[in-house]
Amino acid sequence: MTARSAVRRYMLVTFLTWLPMGLMLPVMVLLMTERGLSLAQIGLCVTVFSLVTIGLELPTGGLADVLGRRVLLAASAVFTLAALILLAVSTTLWMFLVTGVIKGVARALSSGPATAWYVDTLHELEGRDADLRPGLARGGVMESVALAAGVLVGGFAPLLIPPGGVVASGVLVPLSAPPLMGAVAAGVLLVVALVALPEPAHRRRSLGSVLRDVPATIGEGVRLAVAGPVLRRLMLATAGAGVALTAVELLTPGRLAELAGTAEQGSTAYAVVAALGFAGSAAGSALAPGVARMAGGPAGGSVRGAVAGTVLTALSVGALAATAGLTGSAGLVSAGVAYVVLFAGLSVAGLLCLEMTHNAVGAAQRTTITSTGSLAIQSGGALSNLVFGALATGAGTAAAWWTAAVMILASALVFVRMPVGPRPRPAMVQEGSGRPASGPVARPQ
Repeated sequence: MTARSAVRRYMLVTFLTWLPMGLMLPVMVLLMTERGLSLAQIGLCVTVFSLVTIGLELPTGGLADVLGRRVLLAASAVFTLAALILLAVSTTLWMFLVTGVIKGVARALSSGPATAWYVDTLHELEGRDADLRPGLARGGVMESVALAAGVLVGGFAPLLIPPGGVVASGVLVPLSAPPLMGAVAAGVLLVVALVALPEPAHRRRSLGSVLRDVPATIGEGVRLAVAGPVLRRLMLATAGAGVALTAVELLTPGRLAELAGTAEQGSTAYAVVAALGFAGSAAGSALAPGVARMAGGPAGGSVRGAVAGTVLTALSVGALAATAGLTGSAGLVSAGVAYVVLFAGLSVAGLLCLEMTHNAVGAAQRTTITSTGSLAIQSGGALSNLVFGALATGAGTAAAWWTAAVMILASALVFVRMPVGPRPRPAMVQEGSGRPASGPVARPQ
């Protein structure tokens, strides 16, 4: 194997890892709604997913060192395949809850092993001084491409299936098609992981040592996040990002279905809006360094730039709430514009917060604090899924969005008089950690 082929395989695996999620995303909430679940119940199902992911995030990271990167990727593909098939045929709350558990296991298993495989392989081929950034950047691009392509295909697919065209004993409906397509993609990932990813040489750990390290790792992450004045504030800001993502991903599909007229047309509208959101996210990541430069010096500029991104995010959610009464094309256009601006703001704030996070820790602490940040965004998402689902059911979608906007705006206060760290240093990647030292804020679901 050459370094070029390793990059190609890493890109393919990254694409196949995120494609099932992209295919599922436009229809998941609408499918649950069509099966009779309320927004509060849907929020509960998504919260179960988040809690399972939170609970397994650290243990599964260690399992990659015990069982190997290829085995964990294959296991993740199996769980993803099972979850999406079950999602397609679920008809009750309990079935959707089980689906959330299986999806949470799949997400935790997929968090890191592909990146660890690439890092280990490149070190084996070119030595420890190999340049990791080009390959990791291409992997990041493939993640966004997979999500964008997935939401577009998954959003339009239900319109191409005539009513009754996929019905089997009354279980399958047109909205079931995208999850089934995602299951097929997961099956392809399983084959690729087993056939095309030879296990690179790396230091193996015993299962006992991994399990013993879990409490210590959690304790270290909590200690770092709580004891450090900078990290404590950044973890709160990260949890605020989880609130923002939940506010739109839980409530927007139903709102667009109302505007479009049917659930199938709503999935298509959401696919277009979500794709625009991914474009806004890419633009925000590209603009973040410039925003920091315009805001001020290298350290203080990052703080003020993060504030600007957070405020922009809050205003975008507020715009969704303010335009919740619009109908027809005006409502669709306003939702699309708000989505683009919202994800641009999230990316600006997320990238600058990530920079400040890595400047606040040493190399030995980088992996731990990255996992802690993932737990923070999942925790924010888990809590807000319950709150916003119940609030939207009882008081309406606009009330839930106004509440989210206020919470996100309040999270900007964590940056007030925030201690600034040293001038940013180039971030490195920890070998075997499975997680890059830089990149976009992870999605909670």
